[in-house]
Amino acid sequence: MRPTAARSRTTARPTAFVALCAAAPLLLTACGGGSGGDPDTLKVSFKQSTDNSVKVMDTYLADIKKQFEKANPGKKVELVPIKAPDAEYYTKLQQMLRSPRTAPDLVYEDTFLINSDIISGYLKPLDPYLAGWKDWDRFIDTAKAAAKGEDGKTYGVPDGTDTRGLWFSKDVFAKAGLPANWQPRTWEDVLDAARTVKEKVPGVIPLNVYSGKPVGEAATMQTFEMLLYGTGDGTSDPLYDKTTKKWVTAGQGFRDALTFVETVYKEKLGPDVADALDPNVGTRVRGEWLPQGKLAIALDGSWLPQDWLEGSGHEWPEWSKELGLAAMPTQHGQAPGKVSMSGGWTWSIPAKAANPDLAFEFVKTMQTKTNAQKWYVANSGIAVREDVAADPAYTAAQPGIRFFTDLVEHTHYRPAYPAYPKVSTAVQEAMEAVTTGDASVEEAARGYDEALRDAADGQVTSR
Repeated sequence: MRPTAARSRTTARPTAFVALCAAAPLLLTACGGGSGGDPDTLKVSFKQSTDNSVKVMDTYLADIKKQFEKANPGKKVELVPIKAPDAEYYTKLQQMLRSPRTAPDLVYEDTFLINSDIISGYLKPLDPYLAGWKDWDRFIDTAKAAAKGEDGKTYGVPDGTDTRGLWFSKDVFAKAGLPANWQPRTWEDVLDAARTVKEKVPGVIPLNVYSGKPVGEAATMQTFEMLLYGTGDGTSDPLYDKTTKKWVTAGQGFRDALTFVETVYKEKLGPDVADALDPNVGTRVRGEWLPQGKLAIALDGSWLPQDWLEGSGHEWPEWSKELGLAAMPTQHGQAPGKVSMSGGWTWSIPAKAANPDLAFEFVKTMQTKTNAQKWYVANSGIAVREDVAADPAYTAAQPGIRFFTDLVEHTHYRPAYPAYPKVSTAVQEAMEAVTTGDASVEEAARGYDEALRDAADGQVTSR
């Protein structure tokens, strides 16, 4: 679900910023802040975009705050945005969750990290609340499963999901002599289109695929797993063996996925390596390269149009006419022919929250059918409420919604186990090594296997 949003994501690692917060208790109020025991004030913490012009979440929550305060006289909602790249957001959030003094009452959790926070004891199980909430039956089972711990309890209410595919510039394709209804059948078709752009439309980046640790989970999920899950026959999880409950070492599919990434950067089909390893490259893709016709093909998520809506700061009302959409093909065109990955975010209540009951009431306000639908459309998300998904007003609200919703049929979900964040980091390290040319595919795969054993405490197997 979106590093999220986006979207997009990586394992929490100590940063200088977080170390400063940890070392100086007096600064903890700047790093977060609990409700201070005030039963009438609800603190809601969320990831704020690092792009000052993108205020989708801020605008949505401001409206929910107004609704909630009107319906609950005497209660106040304090929004506590965390403005940081994904990796720093996760780290800072975990720092806040450790103490009753700094824990908010409600937090925005990426589903890829939620099990790690559950194991750490940072989140409160929501089952007693969900049992008495009739709207919970409206949520699709796969979305519910993304917020479940290994103990079978639910620790978050999902606010949408996402899928991924190929965005391409019709103008650049026309100049390159490529079709406006492009639908590649294999990986080689994607690379060949990028090679054609490089040859015939100089000055344009042919293909963007996220890579390396700086962009975090965007590299793992939006690139590597989109490739990896398109290898083989799709009948088994290439990362985790559910039968043995062990993580899978790098096999041929893993190496083939690394080879694809290596090819993009070795043949200079992607951005300059320095740009590719910029933590804010996603902002450039959405706000600069695609709207300005500087990028031909982007392997990216369903949420991109949120940056192009009126009031976003990157308004681009013509995007649906100027961009085409294609499903990411499987490696050799083998069944089912298409591949996608899905993630998403949930609203969770910290174990040390001062006002958990009030927090869940706020969740219920956010998740009425009307408010949920507003969010899905504003965030360019895929509905996880069946009643919204069936509403023609939702499917017709924005170009591309039907395309990305249809990809759910071909989608995969990341292994939602506590070791996953560390496994994801190991994937990013392997990708970065072949992107920069510091390691061959074989060397990067061996490095992954070593890191995987540490990440999974030796619980690994091979296929």
